[in-house]
Amino acid sequence: MSATPTLDEICVVACAEAWRGDGEIFASGMGTIPMLAARLARASFEPDLLVSDGEAFYIANDLPLGAGSDEKVVEGWIPFRSVFDTLWGGRRHVMMGASQVDRHGNQNIACIGPWSKPKAQLLGVRGGPGNTANHATSYWIPNHTTRVFVEQVDMVSGIGYQRATAAGDWIRSHHDIRRIITNKAVLDFETPDHSMRLRSVHPGVAVEEVQELTGFPLVVASDVDESRPPTDDELRLVRDVLDPGGARKAEVKA
Repeated sequence: MSATPTLDEICVVACAEAWRGDGEIFASGMGTIPMLAARLARASFEPDLLVSDGEAFYIANDLPLGAGSDEKVVEGWIPFRSVFDTLWGGRRHVMMGASQVDRHGNQNIACIGPWSKPKAQLLGVRGGPGNTANHATSYWIPNHTTRVFVEQVDMVSGIGYQRATAAGDWIRSHHDIRRIITNKAVLDFETPDHSMRLRSVHPGVAVEEVQELTGFPLVVASDVDESRPPTDDELRLVRDVLDPGGARKAEVKA
């Protein structure tokens, strides 16, 4: 097995890092890379995380993506209706997608163009409002472009920092846009005014490239870190245990 990580593996580890330090909460990954990342975090550095099979159960074993029901070691029951109990209680950290996101973390998955007459209808707001008002939320964006990173989203699905502050003390205290991970970089909002910051760039990616692909100025330190590579054990877990079929590769824009 080659010890050289591929871009998809760099992205999986960067997504997994979003859950570092979370402890015993529901790590909810929406999509192949986020689900794989949650399982990797639990299998390596964050063992108290609760992860699901994407259907109705919390699983206790390092389950490969696409595994059958006979391979599951079940440790809890989490049907869809019960997800809202963890949501309202704040004991959840979801990683979901974003069709658009702006510098303050407002996210759009509802439509492109004016709400009254959109050019394209997308998913609808779905869980965006409840997630961002109640618990930690991160975003996985497989293709970093100016069409996604925009000055102003066409419709707000998940609320950003300015809206959370305006909504009152309770929502402000529970609101946490933890990370945004893309095929180019990792971003966060750890700045005085919660403007988007470039946290790290993936190997071979220049800071200038990330800024060029972003539709607004990023907060950029004088020395930006490189996203960390997987450890040997993390590579083994990803390649041999959690995703031996390589489903992750189809979700990453090289």
